[in-house]
Amino acid sequence: MPIYVNNIVNEIERLPDYEIYGQVAAVVGLLVEVSGVEGVFSIGDHCDIVARAKRRIACEVVGFREDRALLMPFGPLEGVSLGCRVEVGVAEPVLYPHPDWLGRVINAFGEPIDGKGPLPSGNLAYRMQNNPPPAHLRKRVGGKIDLGVRAMNVFLTCCRGQRMGIFAGSGVGKSTLLSMMARNTNAQVNVIGLIGERGREAREFIEDDLGEEGMARSVVVVATSNEPPLVRRQAAYTTLAMAEYFRDLNNDVLCLMDSVTRFAMAQREISLSVGEPPASKGYTPSVFAELPRLLERAGPGQEGQGSITGLFTVLVEGDDHNEPVADAVRGILDGHVVLDRAIAERGRFPAINILKSVSRTMPDCNTAEQNALVSRAKKLISTYDDMAELIRLGAYRRGTDPEVDEAIFYNGPIEAFLSQNKGDFTDLDSCYAMLAQALNMGGNASAAPAQAPQAQINPAKPLGVAQPGLAPGLRPGAPN
Repeated sequence: MPIYVNNIVNEIERLPDYEIYGQVAAVVGLLVEVSGVEGVFSIGDHCDIVARAKRRIACEVVGFREDRALLMPFGPLEGVSLGCRVEVGVAEPVLYPHPDWLGRVINAFGEPIDGKGPLPSGNLAYRMQNNPPPAHLRKRVGGKIDLGVRAMNVFLTCCRGQRMGIFAGSGVGKSTLLSMMARNTNAQVNVIGLIGERGREAREFIEDDLGEEGMARSVVVVATSNEPPLVRRQAAYTTLAMAEYFRDLNNDVLCLMDSVTRFAMAQREISLSVGEPPASKGYTPSVFAELPRLLERAGPGQEGQGSITGLFTVLVEGDDHNEPVADAVRGILDGHVVLDRAIAERGRFPAINILKSVSRTMPDCNTAEQNALVSRAKKLISTYDDMAELIRLGAYRRGTDPEVDEAIFYNGPIEAFLSQNKGDFTDLDSCYAMLAQALNMGGNASAAPAQAPQAQINPAKPLGVAQPGLAPGLRPGAPN
């Protein structure tokens, strides 16, 4: 069960009968040093700085230095001067979610930002920085979840309660892939966190990519790249707190976060500001401590609860998939989806590299026939990939290797199967049927497919181009 306060009345009863305050002693960059509060503050507490013209600036305690507390603001520090009053708040930062929050857009503090009026408050308070459920009390991952994307459904099958990472450089299609899954999934609730993204993309994602149908069963948490690092980090915590709330209502929740890298960058900014030494490419040790605390909150719930299926994007810097954040996240999650810039540049979207991606719940969740179908397709893709350069240059001659001849023949149908427009939807069962048809395996996925005849192969054709007059799905040797 989550750690929560019983109700709002208990929150009010926790307020002190007297007021405690300190004063600003120094400001260095985004770091505010406060004196006069010894023994009062603890890490993670919230407080307010009363600046010029009585403007209140919310802050969080991020560390201590000698007898001073170190604060970071949730907003700009304009108007703060030495001696400004710092009022101490004792209530732990929490959310009061409600089912009517579905269809709404909120900020990192659970406040509405969609112009649709105030949000109703629930009775239970959920901690923003909650702990994951105990490992020994969690259920195992459930059955398959339909994501509506052919490449994901077949080659990277995701189960309820699984956590997957989507790894890619900038501009390769991470956000578009997330929007396809959010719109087409059969999960009951979507919780979407846009962490540190471009401001213009938020409305485009909600209106164009998600659409009215997807938005009706979604809660979107937005913190743009121009907001302070505390706000960006808080938005990630809020996203998981919302997912935990709907999970506790016995829903299967699809939690989408774009991106974990922006969360790590925000934590790095906070840690460096308080003097923590960098460990790897500027990232501090606390970054790698916070990542599992955040990501482990997704997953199967306890008995009587639903599940949180987590899909987290990772922005790999310089297309280096071994950079520190990508390497750490890959070791925490239950699988990874690699989006390849080379595939995107040749016009196939989603640009998923099947051979470099893996789902750790496969093949246990598939039938023997489905596993045979997927293995057959992967073997053909791998064989073609190994010989791609020779095929492209025209150096390979047909008849040299029957397996390569077959891979060349089936390359066009497989590429057509993997390619999918943003508005297309293919359900889970249809995905396997389409792939079986493309590979001429009919209804029996365990049957051995016919080998491509030599006469049908043109080794001079460019990479990924189907043979003229041969429609995808035709049996080799069939008349054109």
